[in-house]
Amino acid sequence: MSELHSSSHNQAAPSTSQWRVLLRDAFFTFILAWIVFGPITGLQLAGLEFIPNWQRPLLLAITVTLGRLLFLSALNTSWLKERLARSAAKESRAATVQSAQEWRKWLVVSAVAALVAFVLPFVFVDNSYVIKSLLLAMIYVLLGLGLNIVVGLAGLLDLGFVAFYAVGAYFLALGAQYWGLGFWSALALSPLLAAALGGLLGFTVLRTHGDYLAIVTLGFGEIIRLVLTNWLSLTGGPNGMPAPAPTLFGLEFSRVSKFGGTPFHEFMGWSYNPNMKFLFLYVVLFLVVALMIAWVYRLRLMPMGRAWEALREDEVACRSLGINPVVVKLSAFMMGAMTGGLAGVFFASYQGFVNPTSFTFFESALILAIVVLGGLGSIVGVIVAAFVLTLLPELLREFADYRILAFGILMVLMMIWRPRGLIRTRRPVFTIPESKL
Repeated sequence: MSELHSSSHNQAAPSTSQWRVLLRDAFFTFILAWIVFGPITGLQLAGLEFIPNWQRPLLLAITVTLGRLLFLSALNTSWLKERLARSAAKESRAATVQSAQEWRKWLVVSAVAALVAFVLPFVFVDNSYVIKSLLLAMIYVLLGLGLNIVVGLAGLLDLGFVAFYAVGAYFLALGAQYWGLGFWSALALSPLLAAALGGLLGFTVLRTHGDYLAIVTLGFGEIIRLVLTNWLSLTGGPNGMPAPAPTLFGLEFSRVSKFGGTPFHEFMGWSYNPNMKFLFLYVVLFLVVALMIAWVYRLRLMPMGRAWEALREDEVACRSLGINPVVVKLSAFMMGAMTGGLAGVFFASYQGFVNPTSFTFFESALILAIVVLGGLGSIVGVIVAAFVLTLLPELLREFADYRILAFGILMVLMMIWRPRGLIRTRRPVFTIPESKL
């Protein structure tokens, strides 16, 4: 009994040698954190002079060191080791298998969540800030669904997805200025243009994989942004250009009609509400997102979706099964690009103005983070992550200076604890009743 007690005590508490390793690790962690945070947060620029302020990097370095020390100490406990082993075994599975009963529960929960998302803007009909935040979150849901096809299902790392987003937005603005196109025309035609560019990009990267594919797509996104910035005669350059507001059968959502027609609120006999335009955009976008979710879900069950997942897991095995990877890659890029073009039209109409600063690499990184944090291939996870990553910064505006730092910490923690994302891919399981066996 005494031997068992001593062995369990040794497992619970770190030994002297382990404490030495922990203290050595804490020392180097403090030095490294000081080197990283010192120049960034310890020097403030005032005119042409630097004002040193070493309290902030010192506190950050101490916080990181203590966190690292507590984390490594906790890893030595047998309870946490068992939990991590179970979690690793669970996360090693690519998908979660659900029974028919569990699948029905998910459908009920999804239906209730969709109903709440649809009704919520009408509850805050007089609150412009809430409606705009929800509309922006829904735009990122649409972008996440598009990139999820390319990255989550097909396994093609695309860092230039914002290019298709910009193409859709500028198509609405340029179409209204040069060809007299409106919101509905751009909504129908922009996916075709974005799909053509997606096919062009996919054709040029057929022989690239992994990091090389990411570099090429990143360059494609930067090329589109630089073209929009420097083609002053067409796009207006950094000054941007206006985008038209949406209409419904020629009825405008402004207080006074700009084209001599009847405003929507006068036609309906309602009092004017400046948020009516954003409510209309939200309703249309909600329907588009609902159709996109159903479409992506059906594609996953079809041979095309199975081919995407086969390409993601092993391209050599995909070729050996007789699947043409050229067609699979092109279809993934084109369908993802179509979704990005749709989202760009909604963004331009929502903002009423487009310029290249709205389509930087950070936007591509944010959309990719939505897919990764939500779960590769998971539709529900992408939706949840899009709302979290767009609404949470709005709720924490007081900590705006630490937004990028918190974003990086969140990514690191997610890669450690839930590498498959918040909600992993779920597949239904079909059981045969015993009476039919």
